[in-house]
Amino acid sequence: MVKNIKNKGFLLTELAISLAILGILLTCLALLLNGFRKSNHYQLTRQRCTAAAQAQLDSIAVSGRAIDEEDFERLWPKLSVSIEKTDGSGQWKEMKLIKVKTKAKSYTRDVEVELSRYVLAEQEK
Repeated sequence: MVKNIKNKGFLLTELAISLAILGILLTCLALLLNGFRKSNHYQLTRQRCTAAAQAQLDSIAVSGRAIDEEDFERLWPKLSVSIEKTDGSGQWKEMKLIKVKTKAKSYTRDVEVELSRYVLAEQEK
């Protein structure tokens, strides 16, 4: 019986290379998933800012006043809001322009959404 001694270490080398390639692939997958996670968090934060601004505009249009700060903080934590009211001009002179800006932070990126709407001057208080 003749044994082939020349290929004795081939299995160990093949195994080491396979593990290195698998490690590289898993690292790439982890980095890719981290990118998706950050992108999803940004989109969720943007959606929350839009919902909060829309709710403020709806509240002003319907009741004439903004959502209380306490309720706003309870509904949308970690968001800040600013409301600017100006008189309308031209064909909108009988109305008021309400601009609502909401801001939040998504990891290292700042998210800012601004929505505006005209409301009747007697509705707004």
